Amino acid sequence: MECGVVTPVEIEFTSSPRSSLGVEWELELIDLESRELASASTEILDELGGGREHPKAKHELLESCIEVITGVCSTVDEALGDLGSTVTEVADAAGQRGLGLMCSGTHPITDWTTQQISPNPRYLKLVEDMQWLARRMQIFGVHVHVGVRSPQKVIPIVNALTGYIPHFLALSASSPYWVGTDTGLASVRSKVFEGLPTAGLPYQLSGWDDFEHFMATLISAQTISSVREVWWDVRPHPRFGTVELRICDGLPTLYEISWAAALSQCLVEMLNGQLDRGYTLPVPKGWTIRENKWRAARYGVDASLIVDDEGSTRPLRDLIVELIDELVPIAERLGCTKELLRAKRILEVGPSYERQRAAAAEADGDLTAVVDGLLAEMRNDAPMGLSL
Repeated sequence: MECGVVTPVEIEFTSSPRSSLGVEWELELIDLESRELASASTEILDELGGGREHPKAKHELLESCIEVITGVCSTVDEALGDLGSTVTEVADAAGQRGLGLMCSGTHPITDWTTQQISPNPRYLKLVEDMQWLARRMQIFGVHVHVGVRSPQKVIPIVNALTGYIPHFLALSASSPYWVGTDTGLASVRSKVFEGLPTAGLPYQLSGWDDFEHFMATLISAQTISSVREVWWDVRPHPRFGTVELRICDGLPTLYEISWAAALSQCLVEMLNGQLDRGYTLPVPKGWTIRENKWRAARYGVDASLIVDDEGSTRPLRDLIVELIDELVPIAERLGCTKELLRAKRILEVGPSYERQRAAAAEADGDLTAVVDGLLAEMRNDAPMGLSL
C-alpha cells in the first residue's frame, strides 16, 4: 500500500424491510439477598441453550449481564412479545438460583472492580486493549434497530437523528448512582461509555462512501478490527441493514421499552419518507449536539436545549411533547400509537432516575431500596407511580 493512502473498504449493506424493528435489552442478574450484581450468565445461558448458543439470549461484557434480543419484527407489539418470552425464560432460570432480574443504566451500589469479564475472546481483547476504560464498563442499555433499504439513506438519517439524542437520553435516563454515590447526573452511564475512544456521538459524515473511507482508515490504523467496534450513540449496522439507536440507558420495564421502540421506528420512518420526497435532512451542528447531550445527561427531562445558532433555548419537556404529537400520524400507520404516547406518561410519573432518587429518599438514603424498586418494576412491568 502506498504510504499515506488508505485502501478503500467496500462495506456491504444488507438491505432491510423499511422500518423493520429489532430490540436489544441488557439485563442485570441480582443476588436477592445482597442486592449486588451476581456473575451467573455463563451458567444460565449454558442451561437455556442446552449446550448450544441460545438464539435470543447472549453474553455481554460482564458475567452479571444477559442481553436478550428480538428477531426481525414488523411492529412494536411483535417486538415486545418476542422480548417478553425470552425474559421469562431467563427469569425462571435466574429464580432457581436465588437471582432476580432488573435493568438500569448503572447498578446503584455494586463496585465495578468486583465484576468478572465474560469468557469471550472478543471481550477479553477489549479489556486487554482498553484496560481501565473497559473494566469499569458496569453499564447497561437498550438498543433499537430500525430497518433501512438503501445504504445511501443511512448516513443522512444518522446525522438527522443526532438532533434527537437528548430526547431519548433524558426519557430513558436511569443511572444517577455510581458505586453507592449519587453522581448528580440523570445518566452517568452515558458519560462512562464515552470513555471508550470509538463510543459516544457519531461523526458527521457526508454519505456511505465517506463512512466506508472512515472505517477503512480506522482499520488501517488498527484502531478497530471491524465495524462492530464502533459504538456510536447512533450508528449504521451494515450486516443487519439498520440504523441502530444505542443512546438509551437501561430501561426497567417492557412498558418503557415500548416507547423507545415506537419513537425510534416513527422517527426513522419520518426521515425515510422525507428522503423519498426529495428533502435534504438537517445536520445539526456538532457543538450543539454535544452540549445538548450533556444537558440531558446532567438534568434529564428538566434540561433546556439549544435550538438555534443564537443560543436560544427551550425546555426539553416541551420539545418531547411536540415531537410525540408530530409523530402520531406516523405511529397510527405503523400501529404503535399507544406505545408512542407512553413517552408522555413517563414525563408525568418521572423517568427512572427520578423514581430511583424518590425510592432512596423514602428509605433515608438506603440504596438497597432502589434495587428493590427496580426488581419490582421489572417483575410487575410497571414503573413506580404509574397506574396501568
